[in-house]
Amino acid sequence: QVEEGAVSLWNWAVVKHTHAVVSDEQKAKLRFVACRLISLCEGRDPPEGTIRRQILMSMKTGKGWIDVGKADLADEFLESALSNTEKLYAKLRQGSDGEADIHKHRADVEKNLFKVLSYQAESVLAQGDFQKAVTCVQRCKDILVKLPKETSYLSILCYNFGVETHELKRYEESSFWLSQSYDIGKMDKKYSIGKEMQAKVLRLLATTYFEWDCRLYLDKALKAINLANQVNLHPAGFFLKVKILLKSGASDEDINAALAEFLHFEMSLDFCLNAAKLLLEHGRESVGLDFLKSVPERFESSPDLGKITLLHIEFLLQNKKELLAKQKIEEIIIGHYTGKQLLPEILNRLHIILWDRAAKHYEEKSYSEALHWYNYSVSFYTPGQIDQNLAKLQRNMASCYFHLKQVDKAKEAVKEAERCDPNSIFTKFSLYKIAVLENDTDKAVETVIEMGKLTEKSSQDEDNLRVDKSTGTNLLSLAAQIALENDQQIVAIKALEYLSEHLRDCRQLFAALKCLIRLMLSKVIAEKEGKRDEDITSILTYLNLAHKRLAESFTEEEFTGDMRILEAHWFRKVAWNLAVQFKDSPEKMRDFFVLSFKLSQFCPSDKAVLIAQKTCLLMAAAVDLEMGRQQITPSEQTELFSQALQHLQTCKDIWKVLKLTGDFAKDPTDTLLLLYEFEARSKLNDPTLHNFMEPVWEQPQIEMKTLEIIASLAMESPARYPVLCKKALKSALNLHRKQTVIDAVKFSKCLHSLINIALPTGLTDVDTCVLQEVWDYFEDALSVVSSTNAYPETEILWLMTRAWNTGIFQYTAGKYKEAEQWCGLGMRFLNHLGSLKKSYE
Repeated sequence: QVEEGAVSLWNWAVVKHTHAVVSDEQKAKLRFVACRLISLCEGRDPPEGTIRRQILMSMKTGKGWIDVGKADLADEFLESALSNTEKLYAKLRQGSDGEADIHKHRADVEKNLFKVLSYQAESVLAQGDFQKAVTCVQRCKDILVKLPKETSYLSILCYNFGVETHELKRYEESSFWLSQSYDIGKMDKKYSIGKEMQAKVLRLLATTYFEWDCRLYLDKALKAINLANQVNLHPAGFFLKVKILLKSGASDEDINAALAEFLHFEMSLDFCLNAAKLLLEHGRESVGLDFLKSVPERFESSPDLGKITLLHIEFLLQNKKELLAKQKIEEIIIGHYTGKQLLPEILNRLHIILWDRAAKHYEEKSYSEALHWYNYSVSFYTPGQIDQNLAKLQRNMASCYFHLKQVDKAKEAVKEAERCDPNSIFTKFSLYKIAVLENDTDKAVETVIEMGKLTEKSSQDEDNLRVDKSTGTNLLSLAAQIALENDQQIVAIKALEYLSEHLRDCRQLFAALKCLIRLMLSKVIAEKEGKRDEDITSILTYLNLAHKRLAESFTEEEFTGDMRILEAHWFRKVAWNLAVQFKDSPEKMRDFFVLSFKLSQFCPSDKAVLIAQKTCLLMAAAVDLEMGRQQITPSEQTELFSQALQHLQTCKDIWKVLKLTGDFAKDPTDTLLLLYEFEARSKLNDPTLHNFMEPVWEQPQIEMKTLEIIASLAMESPARYPVLCKKALKSALNLHRKQTVIDAVKFSKCLHSLINIALPTGLTDVDTCVLQEVWDYFEDALSVVSSTNAYPETEILWLMTRAWNTGIFQYTAGKYKEAEQWCGLGMRFLNHLGSLKKSYE
């Protein structure tokens, strides 16, 4: 059953591999398993059929491992096949009947032995064991006498070994295997590898000697290639022989002799040109040119004849014989207009040569000479022809004219380029240069805008092959540079704006943004106030872009962490300075402070940065509150107060960290945070406002001024919190009382506010408890008035009037006793009046 299962698995693997269901490696693994299972079924004396099957399966399993590049796994199976072959031979001899049977069995076994040995040679060579591979092949050669049909197989096997070792640059081994391949290939004429293959082997052998050490093995290389050419003449053999001769430093006579051998042989034009090129590249000018001159005779009717002239021109240019090259080119131009046109592909190649030569002169600043070569190229175009290459040619010529200060000719060239390719960004750039040179700002700005749009379009259209995004940004960068060099600030700004939108390189982007900000600042300073807003908004846009790009993730190669910090510091300081500079525009000031804070988040949180962050947020909140106090819509007020609250929450977190870094006892930040947050919450009608204030009342260090401001804010529209106002004023009054020397003026103002909030003017029906509370405030006032002459007389008059009027209100309500008390209280203040006393007595 195991044996049947193994055979079934083997056959299944063969079928599935045939249908491409399993890979070569999977097939090798399946055969491996099947072969192992068969070996488990082997008895002490297996029959002949079982042994033959084991030999076959072991050979094919080993070969399978070799073919998938796992030669080390093949050894075990090939050894098994070898062992079983010996077993089979012994078994056949036992059952043989006479000498004829023995010879027959031996021939049968030797076929298997030849195969196993050839596979072993493949395996050990793949594992780097050259000597063992030689031994295996030698044994195969010994058997070959009896198996002549295998001559071709063994010859090709050795050739493949030669190719593999040659590719690994193991030239000694390669030369051995190729020599073996050639020798084996001619052992039996009937079953030889054929003359073409023999020549191929010899050419590779010659190449091996040539690459190994041409000088040391020159004779062997020449012998091999001569023999190859005798066996089968081939262009590759001719070419290789010339290469060997050139490398060895052979004389011109020897090389001419080698060329003569092939003159009668039919070769392609391209092959002849490559041979001529080889000669010329190795400095054999006279031999090469003579050979080149002989070529046209052999290809008179060929349409590719122009290739010969082209090669001649290239050679003349390489050897700095420009004058002769020009003569050849002028001959071609004459021929072009007399019915001897070059093929399109050859003409294209000529254009490339002409442009390369022109570019060389351009780089050397020989602009007139560059124009000469460009004009040769122009000669091949017909008047009115529309071609993108012609447009490029005209732009290149325009560049030369620019350098030669020939603006009119440059304009003509650009006009022609625009006719051929009006939507090219390069054409737009040429038009831009003319506009700048002519100081035409409007036209320059217009062309920059067009360039920017084309760059934008190229970034959106991935299939656009005419201009990639980097080309667009490079041209915009150059445009900005040209504008700056020509003192055209407005044009430079427009170019830099488009550039900053499309640059991906961080360093270039931040450099562009810095330049933009500096340019725009100088523009703003020179402008009148009414025209500044738009430019200030532009600066905000630049800073926002800087923040956006700083927030992106970069690799260390693109943009290091230290670079990010340096850039962030620069932009945050600029934003800070602008916020201070534009204090007359609260909204802009707020935006710059917020941006400065955002940019500072990319900097290390040291003390200086934390202080700057805290200040930015406090200032931003203050501006939001101030703007919220203006006469605007309720929804706008809500947005501003909510925004202020957000800034304050972030500021409080920063302030907590900052206080850990040093002594901030005299810093007013805590007070400002309290007042700003109270104002924002109160004007947003925050339901948690009372809870927020609870800890405030318990603060021992709170100042009277702070409490008075809280009281004022509590009643400032749209807020209305009389209870909180009253509580703040009472706390402030208590603090006034605790002073060693009471400040009568401040005390009077605080008391005035408290009485106003506790006893609103015009009320007739007032609760007794409220009247008692207010009576106490009047008594406090009398106490202070009696103890100092500093109490403001207008405040005493006000207290007297309020007390008297309250009495009158009580009288009107029929409360005569209370009326008497309040009027009497008012009379007590009368005694403390100064110059006004007589008027009221």
